[in-house]
Amino acid sequence: MTDLFNACTYLLDRHIERGDGERLALTGAQGDVSYAELHDRVRRTAAGLRDIGLRPEQRLLMFMADSPDFVVVFLAAMRIGAVPVPVSTMSHADGLTELLRDSRARLLAVSPQYAGVAAAAAADAPELAGMLVGGASVAASVPVHSLDSLQSLDESLDESGDEVGAMDKADEVYPTTADSPAFWLYTSGTTGTPKAAMHRHGSIRVVCETYGSQVLGIRPGDRCLSAAKAFFAYGLGNSVLFPLSAGASAILEAAPSRPDTLAERAREHGATLFFAGPTFFANMLRAALPPDALSGVRLSASAGEPLPATLYQRWTSHFGVDILDGIGMTEMLHIFLSNRAGSVRAGTTGVAVPGYDLRILDEEGREVPVGTPGTLFVRGDSTATGYWSRYAASRQVFQGEWLRTGDTYVREADGYYTCLGRTGDMLKASGIWVSPAEVENRLLAHDAVAQAVVVAAFDADGLEKPVAYVVLNEGGAAGEGELIEFCRAGLPSFKRPRRIVFVDGYPTTATGKIRRVELRAMAAEVLIDGTAARGVH
Repeated sequence: MTDLFNACTYLLDRHIERGDGERLALTGAQGDVSYAELHDRVRRTAAGLRDIGLRPEQRLLMFMADSPDFVVVFLAAMRIGAVPVPVSTMSHADGLTELLRDSRARLLAVSPQYAGVAAAAAADAPELAGMLVGGASVAASVPVHSLDSLQSLDESLDESGDEVGAMDKADEVYPTTADSPAFWLYTSGTTGTPKAAMHRHGSIRVVCETYGSQVLGIRPGDRCLSAAKAFFAYGLGNSVLFPLSAGASAILEAAPSRPDTLAERAREHGATLFFAGPTFFANMLRAALPPDALSGVRLSASAGEPLPATLYQRWTSHFGVDILDGIGMTEMLHIFLSNRAGSVRAGTTGVAVPGYDLRILDEEGREVPVGTPGTLFVRGDSTATGYWSRYAASRQVFQGEWLRTGDTYVREADGYYTCLGRTGDMLKASGIWVSPAEVENRLLAHDAVAQAVVVAAFDADGLEKPVAYVVLNEGGAAGEGELIEFCRAGLPSFKRPRRIVFVDGYPTTATGKIRRVELRAMAAEVLIDGTAARGVH
């Protein structure tokens, strides 16, 4: 018989059983929550979710800020065998509707500040049966349940004298195994369209006991603070999975991450581990924070995009805190290749995390010699089982035991890996995948734009950002600032082009295809020296 395993009990119940209930689990602007308090809230919420009809393997979409409520809902859903699906709070209503419809979600859990967007999205999601809102009332096309009331349902049931009280129900953990579906995370990945990577209960234990334990060395006394939000795989590990697995504490910040705010949170709540991406590290240096702003932090970690060596050196020289640069993927749940404390090689992504195998293949699928570039593949037990309802995309990325990362890497003889960029045309801005086609489509929605091509360019910090090459309609008039603001209004801010270069045409192949590689070469200096002359190609 297959052994039972539930990720909620792994992350939470173990600490109660060991007598560590009074330890601090969560802290931040919304107050302190001990492990015992978190356990109680999760059990009550699990019972409440059952009472309102959520069933095993049904999806609960989470449109929630980083908060105790986020952690409670995520754990409670897994506890009853349901599938929580955290999604980006930067989505507009139409984008959220797309995710609701794609996931066939039965419930939508929402933080109060996003209730209006969620209500608008819910109107076009026919399979949605209800909304779960914390701390606010909202009119919606589906029944709305109060998260606070949900957590107190079992108190009244207990007092009623029922033979089976609600707290007995709350103690019921659905009999999942390590291979049972646990949660989904949406990603654009390397193919540009949102798709859900489906993760198992056992994957949580894998990442916690490989990267969390053996690379971070996380311990019960640590306090984790993450610039990346918990709806990202990276942030979910930083703010939920790793601290709870070790009996440590998470510092949760609901507001958008800003350098001065996070520096204050680090000081106020005693952060010892700090997680961000290269863009945020660069922003912290620009914010002119004092050198002792992170004096309590013993180690930082970076992921999402390669950390330039010059940025690493500037950061460590100013703040005196080392950074472990690594690479992870939503499809792998967290980091599988990373530098290690005491042996960081700036400009590289480090060495394989214990438990993961790596190889670099050429275009014909042959392993390349040391020092030769190729596409990076990874193998490990935290790999998602595939993409929901995306057969072709799954076949492209999940290739037997191996996962194709879509990144071009080179490996040195001593096992250190260096990223050379994306194998395809996708780019990352602020550590998040951006589809050029999505930005191009937004630009093409402007009346003055005839054609648009978006490519990656590096800024003065060596970080990748979108740059758009635009052909205007004959007689069309639009300035650079106008088009950037037009993109900002219709897309998450990080996807907006950082520069607009107006051109009369594009370099093409003999068959008429646009040569993006030439545009990328043209864009090489645009964000550094500001050149953006109109050209004819």
